[in-house]
Amino acid sequence: MGIRGLTKLLAENAPNCMKEQKFENYFNRKIAIDASMSIYQFLIVVGRNGTKLLTNDAGEVTSHLQGMFSRTIRLLEAGIKPVYVFDGQTPELKKQELAKRYSKRADAAEDLSAAIEKGDKEGIEKFSKRTVKVTRQHNEDCMRLLGLMGVPVVEAPSEAEAQCASLCKNGKVYAVASEDMDTLTFGASIFLRHLMDPSSKKIPVMEFEMAKILEELSLTMDQFIDLCILSGCDYCNNLRGIGGVTALKLIRQHGSIETMLDNLNKERNQRVL
Repeated sequence: MGIRGLTKLLAENAPNCMKEQKFENYFNRKIAIDASMSIYQFLIVVGRNGTKLLTNDAGEVTSHLQGMFSRTIRLLEAGIKPVYVFDGQTPELKKQELAKRYSKRADAAEDLSAAIEKGDKEGIEKFSKRTVKVTRQHNEDCMRLLGLMGVPVVEAPSEAEAQCASLCKNGKVYAVASEDMDTLTFGASIFLRHLMDPSSKKIPVMEFEMAKILEELSLTMDQFIDLCILSGCDYCNNLRGIGGVTALKLIRQHGSIETMLDNLNKERNQRVL
């Protein structure tokens, strides 16, 4: 899901870390891509009509395959070399967040049933999208397709975003392309947003440089991660009343979450006394 308000925070406090680029500028560049996020987008958009998805003659859903094929062809035609990375085992720290998403999908399924019963077309469209889940079969279908196309595929031991960042840090790819800003917390040196948007949108690619983020914010990598945790992420509950601006102020003041909490506890104790 990303880090709450991080793009706005960087635009206001580290503007030189981000720059607009043309899609064509990545000719001959290897780019690591989080495959699961792409597949999720395809299942929501490609060939969807209410609860109906694009299927083949056998009735099997092919939205993910059509989307993956079309997007990959567009990248290859532009001379971009995609490397798709698929999720592995879910990290323990994220299981709580996934449980919340499962609960939300269950609620959406109930709302969808009610909308279908009422004949509410707008409700059917909205709630059907909220029930979408990328399955192992979707991943296997896309891996087979990409293999037939001669496009490299990597199966991550855990989260795809972390593996993408590792490939980037080790010079195996030029950048990581995703829409989730939390890719930066894994240390990707170059991060791209909107690279995979349809050309019809005419949205420039936004390139973020990790070294400049740290330089302009005057933070270490560990402090940047703490900033993102305080701002709100997928791995822990949020602290009420703390957004990006307050989080940046607290990390600059205290240096880490641990020191910040120690000082806050001391202040509370002094007030009680």
